[in-house]
Amino acid sequence: MVPEAEAQDVLDELQRLRARVPLLTGALAASTDGLVVAHDTPGIEAEGVAALTAAALGVSIRMTDATGRGGFRELLIRGGSGYIATYAAGSSAVLTLLAEDRINVGRLHLEGRRAGARIGEMVDAAQDSADRPVPAPRTQQSRALPRRTTPDAT
Repeated sequence: MVPEAEAQDVLDELQRLRARVPLLTGALAASTDGLVVAHDTPGIEAEGVAALTAAALGVSIRMTDATGRGGFRELLIRGGSGYIATYAAGSSAVLTLLAEDRINVGRLHLEGRRAGARIGEMVDAAQDSADRPVPAPRTQQSRALPRRTTPDAT
């Protein structure tokens, strides 16, 4: 999981993204296994969306593999009232954006791809530092004390 400091950085990125693209109604970063990293999704249950994103990601990966289209990059769903767009975010996370129907889809993709790349860097860096072994504490090496010798009694 992502440490709290990095999760706050991801949340800051999500909030900047929503400020740049006013027709976004929500933004969520999640791990590829469906755990919420950070979210700015008023009125939406983030945990449920993260779990559904993981399920959709699994199908999308299988589709790209089965059709020889390379690794997963993004998924766009259009509903009657707007869009749900999911973008790869590094090696272990995804970015899901919720947008109104009137959004410029080209701008949605442009901003989503850029934010996904930035979030991916943050999450991957946090994962890398979490995966590194913790060095053993340094201890003072004990030095052998000089031996006392006694003269031989002969």
